[in-house]
Amino acid sequence: MTYRGRFAPSPTGPLHAGSLVSALASFLDARARGGSWIVRIEDVDAPRTVPGAADDILATLAHFGMHSDETPVWQSERGAAYQAAFERLQAAGFIYPCGCTRREIADSLVHAHARHATLAYPGTCRNGLHGKPARAWRLRVPDGDAARISFVDRWQGPQTQDLATDVGDFALKRADGLWAYQLAVVVDDADADITHVVRGADLLDSTARQVYLQQCLGVPTPLYLHVPVVNNGIGEKLSKQTGAAPLDRHAPLDALVEAARHLGIEASADTLDAFYRAATAEWAKRFGR
Repeated sequence: MTYRGRFAPSPTGPLHAGSLVSALASFLDARARGGSWIVRIEDVDAPRTVPGAADDILATLAHFGMHSDETPVWQSERGAAYQAAFERLQAAGFIYPCGCTRREIADSLVHAHARHATLAYPGTCRNGLHGKPARAWRLRVPDGDAARISFVDRWQGPQTQDLATDVGDFALKRADGLWAYQLAVVVDDADADITHVVRGADLLDSTARQVYLQQCLGVPTPLYLHVPVVNNGIGEKLSKQTGAAPLDRHAPLDALVEAARHLGIEASADTLDAFYRAATAEWAKRFGR
């Protein structure tokens, strides 16, 4: 297998210490296996995209010694690929239109709970729109034992999620007409022949949905590794929403050494090249070549 990995930031602001951990882990995994590392700008969610943020992210990665081995991919340029996958799923009967609002979904649940800003969908429109206009398009998940999706995460170990009870039929095309994250990621990974996905554990909950969607589309499932997220002083995940400070481009080594420590790697060095040699060797000892 020829290793192909990726780092896929959303251009909603500058890189911070939390995103550096994910970038570094994916970069080290690719380098330890002699593979390719590709940067993908996940700007499919246009309303959240900050002008200039993508260029800032690429420039920051370059200052930190991480360069994409291929021309970076931009999700905003891949609408035709998402449409083609959508039509394949539609022709196969996997998807259906949904007229429910978020409030209607919440009100219909006895015990509503949030999972990545979405509510577990109760299947209201599975058998028709009941006179409502179509708002979104959902992927029909299986029932019973078939709904239990299992995979082995290279960091977190064996994982299982019941899509029927934990998630429900999930959106592939949103009510605002934009492509949903799950569809875009699966299509992008398949088209780029991604073999290994290394990212933050905050996305672990999405993986079962992506595995099932890969099965529906008949594309390979990559190997997954989800690294622990970085938290702020009060235990919140470090993010742009919780006030994470941008990375200081003038002190890349300090930030890289700290990111490596978060990953359980000691790799102090005087230069970027020396740091990456040491960190890659340590990563290879833990996760193999």
